[in-house]
Amino acid sequence: MGIFTKFLSKIKATDTSNKAYLEELYDELIAADLGACLSRRIIDQARNVKTENAEQSLQDVLISQLSTKPRELLTNPGLTVVMIVGVNGSGKTTSVAKLANKFRSDGTVLLAAADTFRAAAVEQLQTWGQRLEIEVISGKENSDPASVAFDAIEKSLASHTKFLFIDTAGRLHNKSDLMNELGKIKRVLEKVSPVAEVLLVIDATTGQNGLQQAKIFAEAVNVTGIILTKLDGSARGGIALAIEDGLDIPIKFIGTGESIDDLAPFDPIEYVKGLIS
Repeated sequence: MGIFTKFLSKIKATDTSNKAYLEELYDELIAADLGACLSRRIIDQARNVKTENAEQSLQDVLISQLSTKPRELLTNPGLTVVMIVGVNGSGKTTSVAKLANKFRSDGTVLLAAADTFRAAAVEQLQTWGQRLEIEVISGKENSDPASVAFDAIEKSLASHTKFLFIDTAGRLHNKSDLMNELGKIKRVLEKVSPVAEVLLVIDATTGQNGLQQAKIFAEAVNVTGIILTKLDGSARGGIALAIEDGLDIPIKFIGTGESIDDLAPFDPIEYVKGLIS
């Protein structure tokens, strides 16, 4: 990503009181999806960065903007229920499969295809289930997603499953319908067993729109963590900083490719180093 590479090279030759350099950095931060408020705050703090330890000082400034909440997957004694939410096209269903693959070595896993309004999503998850030899609970097309989730949690408890990952709808007729449906699924699940996590999948290339998505979903279902997909070498990786600073929701995993193994824990130190160098 290297958003701050040019900035660091310049302050080695001058100082951060140079308004022209700071305004140029501000423009770069905006282009990197950090947003106006966070970009201005970083600029203000960067004024105190000293030439002799510029890289470490800037790293400290950026890390201070990140969430301090736990980044590991939260688990419950017995069954750990995880809802995965997000808009269609963000990589949501694939992320569900990647999570199942990642945690199946820690205990038995069950998947629920509760995106019943999109046949392709159900078929995609079923295909992943067959490849991974993990059972997928599904219902008829356009059936009640909460009913599928309920069947899945009942099956999980009866079979002493360790992890239940639930794929949910990413689009209904309007935003209100979608958020109401997600809230309903969570309420139905928690009548039987607590939901340990609600993970929101965001495509890093959507830029500031990703931050707006996070705000909307967080209002509806109390998002506890984020899976950021397509966080590669592009400058748009700055959206991770914007989300954590704006909502205090920790990024827990990043999708790094299309393979089933391409899901990694989010390392804030390595992420910030990537922004700098």
